[in-house]
Amino acid sequence: MFDKILIANRGEIALRVIRAAREMGIATVAVHSTADSDAMHVRMADESVCIGPPPSPQSYLSVPAIISACEITGAQAIHPGYGFLSENAEFVQIVEDHGITFIGPTAEHIRVMGDKITAKDTMKALGVPCVPGSDGGVPTLAEAKRIGEEFGYPVIIKATAGGGGRGMKVAMNADEMESAFMTARAEGKAAFGNDEVYIEKYLTTPRHIEIQVFGDGKGKAVHLGERDCSLQRRHQKVFEEAPGPCITPEERAKIGKVCADAVAKINYIGAGTIEFLYENGEFYFIEMNTRLQVEHPVTEGIFGVDLVREQIRVAAGEPMSFGQDDLEINGHAIEVRINAEKLPNFSPCPGKITAYHAPGGLGVRMDSALYDGYSIPPYYDSLIAKLIVQGRDRAEALARLERALGELIVDGIDTTVPLFHALLQEPDLHSGDYNIHWLERWLAENMAD
Repeated sequence: MFDKILIANRGEIALRVIRAAREMGIATVAVHSTADSDAMHVRMADESVCIGPPPSPQSYLSVPAIISACEITGAQAIHPGYGFLSENAEFVQIVEDHGITFIGPTAEHIRVMGDKITAKDTMKALGVPCVPGSDGGVPTLAEAKRIGEEFGYPVIIKATAGGGGRGMKVAMNADEMESAFMTARAEGKAAFGNDEVYIEKYLTTPRHIEIQVFGDGKGKAVHLGERDCSLQRRHQKVFEEAPGPCITPEERAKIGKVCADAVAKINYIGAGTIEFLYENGEFYFIEMNTRLQVEHPVTEGIFGVDLVREQIRVAAGEPMSFGQDDLEINGHAIEVRINAEKLPNFSPCPGKITAYHAPGGLGVRMDSALYDGYSIPPYYDSLIAKLIVQGRDRAEALARLERALGELIVDGIDTTVPLFHALLQEPDLHSGDYNIHWLERWLAENMAD
C-alpha cells in the first residue's frame, strides 16, 4: 500500500480523497494555486505545495508543476479526482514514466474512451448497445445529409472530442442540417482543437442512465447498478439518483452484466461509468467516463462501499474487496449539485461566505469545501457543494432532501438552492415522470432569463 499520495485537484473532491486516505493511514499532499492558499483541502492535507497562479493552465493543469510536487514530497501516487487532468492520457503516461502510480485507468483506456468514435466502435465490439449513427467521422455536409436521410430526422451532430455539451447540435430536419453541421464543427475546433464530428439518431424522450463499473485491471470487474441523471441543464447534470426510478431489476441485471463483462474483457482498472440514453426499454451507449463521477456518492450510499478507497486499493495492486454477489441495493439515494450561481440566469456568483451551516441528521451527507469566511475564487467551476440524502425508498429520500435543504445555510453569495426547493414542488419530480428535456422546458416556463 502507498505511504503517501498527492491529490491533483481542489474543492470537495480533494477533501473526499483526503478523507478516504486518512482512514487508510495514508499521508496526503494537496496542491493548490495561489488563489486556493486558504482552501479547506490545503488545511486538511498532511502537506501542501503551491503549484502556480490562479489560472488553471498555470496551476491545476500544469503537468510539470504536479510532477515536481510529487518528487519534492515523495508522493508515490496521484489521485486526479474529476475534471482537470483526470482524463488526460498524456498526463497519465508522463506520471507512469516518472515511476509514479496513477490512481485510475491506463493511458490507453483513457485515450480510447476519450475519442467518441473510437469509444463507440470499441463498445459495439464488446457487445454494448449503441445509438444508430455514422460509422466514424463525417467529413462533408453532403455525407451528413445522406446519413440524415438514411436514419431519419431528427439527428444530433457531435464533436468527436466533445464534452460538457460543447460541439453538439441537433438537426430536426434536412433544412437545419447545414447550420447544425457547420456549428458543431466550429465549436469542436474552438473548444478541443478538432473539428471532426459524427452523427447519431436523436432520441426525442430519453432518460440519461449511467452504469457504475469497477475493474481490478486483471480481468475481473463488477457493476454497481445505475444512476438516473436525466434532470439536466445545457447537458450539465443537476439532480442524480440511484437506483433509477424507471429501471426494473431485470433491466439492471442485464445491462449491468453487459457493462461489467465489457470492461473485464479490456482489463480495465478502477472506477468507470458507462453512460446511456434509455428510451422505450432500450439502452444506447453514448460515452464512457474513465474516472470517478461527481455523483458517485449516491452509488456509495445504496451499496455501502467506498469507491475512492477501492480506487486506491486496486491501484496499489490489491484485490477488489467485493465481488458481484456482495453488491445488494439498500434504499434510495439522491444528490443535488449546489452551485455558486445567481438565478434565473445561472451566472457565476463568487464571493465571501458570511455564514455556513451544513444540514445533518439521519441519511444526510454534505460534500463541500465551504466554511465561514471562505472566499470562493472566480477562476474555477461554480460547484460548491453536493447534498446527498438516503432513505429506505425514493419517497423517504425526497422528503429527507426537502428537510435537508431547509436546514442548509449559505450566506454571502447566491446559490442554486432555490431551484431545488421549487423542483420539489413538482408532481413530475415525485412521480419520476421526466426525461433529459424536462428541466430545460421547466426552466423556460418557470425561470426565464
